[in-house]
Amino acid sequence: MPRVAVVGHVEWIEFARVPVMPKPGEIVHATEWWEDVGGGGSVAAVQHAKLANGAEFYTALAEDEVGRAAKRRLEELGVTVYAAPRPGKHRRGFVHLDGQHERTITILGDRLVPHGDDDLPWENLEQTDAVYFTGGDVGALQHSRKARRLVATPRAYETLKTANVKLDVLVRSATDPGEQQAEEGLDPPPDYVVSTAGKAGGEWVGENRTTGSWKAAELPGEPQDSYGAGDSFAAAVAFGLGAGMTLEQALELASRAGASKLTGRAPYENQLTAADL
Repeated sequence: MPRVAVVGHVEWIEFARVPVMPKPGEIVHATEWWEDVGGGGSVAAVQHAKLANGAEFYTALAEDEVGRAAKRRLEELGVTVYAAPRPGKHRRGFVHLDGQHERTITILGDRLVPHGDDDLPWENLEQTDAVYFTGGDVGALQHSRKARRLVATPRAYETLKTANVKLDVLVRSATDPGEQQAEEGLDPPPDYVVSTAGKAGGEWVGENRTTGSWKAAELPGEPQDSYGAGDSFAAAVAFGLGAGMTLEQALELASRAGASKLTGRAPYENQLTAADL
């Protein structure tokens, strides 16, 4: 199995399942509600741990009960957590999951990310096959580049833009206005830009203008929650490349990972595992 890691952020999420999203001034009643550690970094780290039978997560956590609970929960899920301490309250979120399986997110608090000068075992990344980067400063991204493969999300755009670090793959949403054309400001450009389009599959473009596409994998069950499907997809891309797959093979695996997650309860149910490979 490849050695894989995530460098990024953590949120503590309260989920509520509702028939429809409330309109302004309207009250809706949740049919189910629960809490768990979440955020793109956490979802990706847990997906890595399930595929690789373990994963490392470089992050930052507030020194409050929420931060401590997040660390405990991630460790329960098989993730080795390296967390830089931060003062204050940890970031939280509230997620509506509606009858159309869509998620709508409200975030409370500042995003906490690791810094390159944090006292974390960054040297481990020199022996790491793939890193998925969801957040951090320039120093954290430079450490991440020590891995054999580096995949990132446009949610870390400001760092990606200023760091002048070469990405193997940038994974973005083809339908999110905030992520379209994100690669245009990156110097050097990524080797590949992967654009996901949900049920329509997606397309990729290489630095040398080669192109390709993939079809969305069939759902292995009834759809449940879209929360975490995109980050499970991106994590699987990094895992696949770290395992020595071609980009096309990694995208096929990633499509399966996203589809499988879509059939499970947020945030981690039905993520693809090593046994599914």
